[in-house]
Amino acid sequence: MKQMKAFDGKWRIVEMEVWDQDYVDMEVPGFIRIGSDGTGQFQFGLVSGDIDGRVEQYGSTLRFEFSWSGHDENDQACGRGWAVIDNGELNGRIYLHLADDSAFRATKTG
Repeated sequence: MKQMKAFDGKWRIVEMEVWDQDYVDMEVPGFIRIGSDGTGQFQFGLVSGDIDGRVEQYGSTLRFEFSWSGHDENDQACGRGWAVIDNGELNGRIYLHLADDSAFRATKTG
């Protein structure tokens, strides 16, 4: 759990590879929230979900790897993702099962 501390908090999604910022912030400012126990939530555009993750050693880097379950518009959706901390920012990729995937960049807000 000590390794989780660096990822813990609310992160504002400031850039996504596939979707522009207008879409990311369509309903609420895009975010990912990670709790000290590895659970949390995220939303960007019309995609939202609950996450369940763990910090894993990936080469010489710590990486937060997670699965998620939620919605894409009105449809149930699920997927997976990962994130690393680089220069104080959260950088990673989120995958929608049998659909799109996108890199993201987020800054810590709390």
